[in-house]
Amino acid sequence: MKDYIEERVYELAHYIISTSSTVRAAAKKFRVSKSTVHKDVTERLLELNPVMAAEVKDVLESNKAERHLRGGMATKEKYQHAKEK
Repeated sequence: MKDYIEERVYELAHYIISTSSTVRAAAKKFRVSKSTVHKDVTERLLELNPVMAAEVKDVLESNKAERHLRGGMATKEKYQHAKEK
């Protein structure tokens, strides 16, 4: 694995763990695709640091469990703003 990829993997993992960030938010912050973030933190990180990979997996599973709530809140806000106009 190239050095810059390994560095990106660790930066993404640290960011996701420290901020409980979603894959989408991490992708936006690091200006890479969601697919790249997902591959980095699930496959590549597992090879480099299995303990850190487990921590990231916990955060991602937590985000996945909450996503239906976030979607509902986003829809609610969207329609509230539409009524205000």
